[in-house]
Amino acid sequence: MTWLVTGGAGYIGAHVVRALVAADLRPVVLDDLSSGHESFVPQDVPFVRTSILDGAGVLDALERYDVTGVIHVAGFKYAGVSVQRPLHTYEQNVTGTAVLLGAMADRGIDRIVFSSSAAVYGTPDVDIVTETTPRNPQSPYGESKLIGEWLLRDLEIASGMRHTSLRYFNVVGSGDPQVRDTSPHNLFPLVFDALVDGRTPRINGNDYPTPDGTAVRDYIHVADLAVSHVAAARRLDAGEPVEAAYNLGSGEGVSVLEIMTAVADVTGVPFTPEIGPRRPGDPARIVAAGDLAARDLDWKMRHTLHDMVRSAWEARQAAKS
Repeated sequence: MTWLVTGGAGYIGAHVVRALVAADLRPVVLDDLSSGHESFVPQDVPFVRTSILDGAGVLDALERYDVTGVIHVAGFKYAGVSVQRPLHTYEQNVTGTAVLLGAMADRGIDRIVFSSSAAVYGTPDVDIVTETTPRNPQSPYGESKLIGEWLLRDLEIASGMRHTSLRYFNVVGSGDPQVRDTSPHNLFPLVFDALVDGRTPRINGNDYPTPDGTAVRDYIHVADLAVSHVAAARRLDAGEPVEAAYNLGSGEGVSVLEIMTAVADVTGVPFTPEIGPRRPGDPARIVAAGDLAARDLDWKMRHTLHDMVRSAWEARQAAKS
């Protein structure tokens, strides 16, 4: 079986590619390198540089490598920026997904694992988010991911498309020192960049109704997430039942202050974070239950908080050498 990984040169996609290789499945990477890095793609994995908006290029890749399934990770993933760039977000995440699905239909490919997001829930008013928690996205990014799920649902009705959507929470860490999170908006890169530059990391708000006053989020290791993509692909290949969507969450939250403490421990750089005001709309707590994924997708937390920080820091340090 050959699986096309869109966005396979990005932080998450590159880990999925490595997990497929480790499971003796054949990946092919398709990426336009708008945010990915060709160096993240293993040398023995075929790489096609094109956009998911290029229907002819996608179809050619599907045909050339006799692809049997798709893991769709490509997309514009910056929720905050999506508010300023809604048209770009919808083009990349909705139009791009529709183009990809059209090419799959032309080739008769009927299985897809979709990279969705916790952003489909918006700001939930429950302590633990489950797959039945109402979806109420509050950014064009979250809306675009929910529309992607709807596209898959409607194709299942129309043509029997087999699919599942994996709703990620906060993805951190590294499973390979050569692959790191290079997002300019995510917490770990922001904190590491500040330390490397001699600046003091910043916390946005310490007056939330949480044990230490800082926001609580659900952090998961990228390598654990990648394993569940492989498990989902295997279930689709085997014709086994899958849920329409799975949360990949820990069931327990970690506060931003706890992250900062772990960073200081791991890096050996002592600091007291600066405290800024809350960002508008930031909820005090978002934590998800991963019970369904644990049942079906080999989902579990294999890494501690310090493991997550240490692996991410080692990858950041490797990038400097």
